[in-house]
Amino acid sequence: MLGMYWMKRQPRGGCRCATSARRATASTDDTKAIQAGIDYLAARGGGRLFFPFTTNGYLIASPGRERAANGRLVRAQIVVPPGRHNIRLEGEMPCHLLYTYQVRPKGCEKSGFVPTTFGLPVRNTTLHSTWDAPEVTDPRERPWAVIAAPEGDSCAGKFSASMLSFANLEIRVHLDTEKMYPTTSAANFHNISRLLVEDSQFCLDENVGDTNLGKELQENPCHTVGLMASGDQNDDQIFRNVASQGFKYGFVFGEHTCAEHLYVHNSEYAIAFADATHPAIINRVVAQHNARIFCALPDGTFGRRAGWVNLIVNECDYETGHLTLPRVSRMMYGVFDPESRFRGSITYLQGWPGNGTCFFPAEGGTNLTLRVLGGSK
Repeated sequence: MLGMYWMKRQPRGGCRCATSARRATASTDDTKAIQAGIDYLAARGGGRLFFPFTTNGYLIASPGRERAANGRLVRAQIVVPPGRHNIRLEGEMPCHLLYTYQVRPKGCEKSGFVPTTFGLPVRNTTLHSTWDAPEVTDPRERPWAVIAAPEGDSCAGKFSASMLSFANLEIRVHLDTEKMYPTTSAANFHNISRLLVEDSQFCLDENVGDTNLGKELQENPCHTVGLMASGDQNDDQIFRNVASQGFKYGFVFGEHTCAEHLYVHNSEYAIAFADATHPAIINRVVAQHNARIFCALPDGTFGRRAGWVNLIVNECDYETGHLTLPRVSRMMYGVFDPESRFRGSITYLQGWPGNGTCFFPAEGGTNLTLRVLGGSK
């Protein structure tokens, strides 16, 4: 199968080209095997790294690297090497999206639910990180991530890699249930100039709380991101059926973004932009329990320069989470744009309780047109 690399364990943890794969074992660290597959495809100019479904997922346990082989900053456990290659990372089937986004109380059984407890089943082709990154509390710094490409020299985005596709895969980062916030981001694709992400999810390895233990997600001092897309002066940025849950920033996007369907839950900043000279167009967002939904990043956040953000959102369906836990996920703003850098339009509708009254306040955003679905504002 020329150009296709299947994940398959060998006794010493390596991997090789194969037409089938044994199931994963939870005690096996797959970091080196996955890295070997990516390096092989990069060296030949591209191809697909295929992950068969396993009931335990693929364990990413090795510590992150501060710098890549070329000496440039990367801060990642898995590194996409520099080069003009075209790599696709693909799981066996589209992800089953959305985990419990609230701490359901005792007694909710009467409504057909169960109280929220720790312990997530593996339903997707999952890359599961158990490593806790060092805490990075300066928003201008590069975050640690499960996967990233190193800084390069091309354009404002400092691109080092030309193209990456990411499909049918879930990345889980570790949630320390004593801290109740993650220190690791899932995917940092800032330094890749072209992206195609579809049917994938970026989340935590636990629910956002536990009713019996009295635990809930806390405000995060670390600037973690579910999915960070390419930096400024990028090319194609295509996202179809993608979810992020539990990070300080759900999605960080830039120009040329075209998103068909996004889920984003339990974020302090759900969908954030620093700059989008070429318009970003989002067809549909389901945003449940986020403190701020559409956000303009201050200049220098993650090394991105601030500018105008030209944005069209055709429909945002959201829940405020005001009556539920975690408290950090309770909605404060539909638009958080203190410098009024957003230009364009957002159409929105509060999906629950759905009584016709929408809570969608804006901080700034004076250059945006905000419309309630079926009406105007």
